[in-house]
Order: sequence, then structure tokens, then C-alpha cells
Amino acid sequence: MKRITYYITVSLISLFRFIPFRALYLLSDFAYFLIFHLVGYRKKVVFSNLQNSFPEKSSEEITLIAKKFYKHLTDIILEAIKGLSMSKEELIKRYKILNPEVADQYYDKGTNVISLACHYANWEWGVMAIHLQLKHQQLGLYKPLTNKYLEEYILKKRGRFGIKLISIYETRKKFAETYQEPVSYIMAADQNPSNIQKAIWVKFLNQDTACLHGVEFYAHATNYPLLYFDMQRVKRGYYTLKILDFEPKPQTVPQGEITQKYMAQLEKI
Repeated sequence: MKRITYYITVSLISLFRFIPFRALYLLSDFAYFLIFHLVGYRKKVVFSNLQNSFPEKSSEEITLIAKKFYKHLTDIILEAIKGLSMSKEELIKRYKILNPEVADQYYDKGTNVISLACHYANWEWGVMAIHLQLKHQQLGLYKPLTNKYLEEYILKKRGRFGIKLISIYETRKKFAETYQEPVSYIMAADQNPSNIQKAIWVKFLNQDTACLHGVEFYAHATNYPLLYFDMQRVKRGYYTLKILDFEPKPQTVPQGEITQKYMAQLEKI
């Protein structure tokens, strides 16, 4: 079954190489109609979260936000597939880093950094585009797929422009290694932790939210400067990334405050 899934996925990615963006977004509009109006994919969860997050908004406003979310969701899914066959030139054109000098200043000093990312805007394109526009060797931490055939293929596609992808199960080992050039550890820590006992709890969009503890732990252990990747959608198929000099000396910040600040920044965005 895993081999069948692999062959279907590879065929789909190969097919998307020949689909122009205009046609891609027609497909996305159709997919939106299916999952929102016909299937109702996770609508109860989406509407509940929106109502909890924005209690001051009317039901009409909540519905409008939900529709925009679903339209963006289908765009992101299809863009992610398309991105695996995009050229270097097309990727840079559609995903621009606005201020690379914020990160590059640390590279010029020979300093490693931890880059805080989020699953927001189009993070899939970001994985591939960031290494093309910044000086640091980018090390992206990811959770391995259960399908090893598919994982090997996806890692090759995602890493073809230079980023090195590292399993989250090797995080401690990779932080302990030394490198020939300054590196940037990319950590997207805005997901539910599997170990609630180690979680750091914050109030996020009016809701108690359990956060991964890894950023806090490695920031204090290494004292590497923290950068924050503020990704924004400009229009359909075009994104920007603004780098924030988030915390130059993490060890001077009390335990838990980095995570609070990280999630507050995400909430603001």
C-alpha cells in the first residue's frame, strides 16, 4: 500500500509541473467548493475555534473568515504540490525575503542562529526558498513520514536547493555537532506537543494552548540568537518573508518567556 501511495504521489507531482498557475487556482476554487460546501471538512472545529478566538464578531463575520480560510487552505495544498517541481527562478520570484541582512549579519560574525517559523502563509515554499536567499546553511527540523518511500522522495524534492532537512528525533544530536560554516536551525514550534507534561502553556487567541518546549530548551542551552520568520501572503501565489531580530541573547530571558513572546508574535501576525 505504501508503494502504491508513493507512485500516485510521484505521478501527481509530475503532472503538476505542467499545470500553469491560472489553471492551478481554478482547481483550487473547485476544491474549496467541495470541502466547504459539500463535504464540510472539519467545519465544526473551524467555526468553534473562530468563535472562541473572536467572541466579539457576528456569525456573518465568522462565516466570512471561515470561507477565506478554506480558500487559502486549498490554495496552500495545491501550491505545495506545485512547489515540488518549481524552478529556482520561479520560486525566488514568488517568495521574496525582504531583509536578508538581519540574518546575514550573524553569518558574517560566524554565529549560528535559531530561526523561528510557523505553519502560516506558505511554509512549504519557504522551506525551499530560504536557503536560496540567506547566507547561513539552513537546517530544517521536520517530523518523519511513516511512508519511507514517500519520505525519501519528498526530502529530495524539498532539499534540492540546498536546505538540509533533519528529523526531529535527531535534534539533540544536530545541536551538539560543529559545522564548517554558520548554520540556522529552523524550528516551527506552533503545533500541539505529543508530551503534554513538558508543554509550555500560553493563552493564544483567547484559548489555553499547549506549546512545544524545544525552542525554549535549545535557545537557553545554546544562547544562539533567535530570529523570527514573519511570512505574509501578498496575493495569490506570491509571498514575502520579513526577518525579525527576535532575541539576541536568549539566556538573559526567564524560562517560558521566549515561548510566550513567540506565540504572541504569531497571534499578532
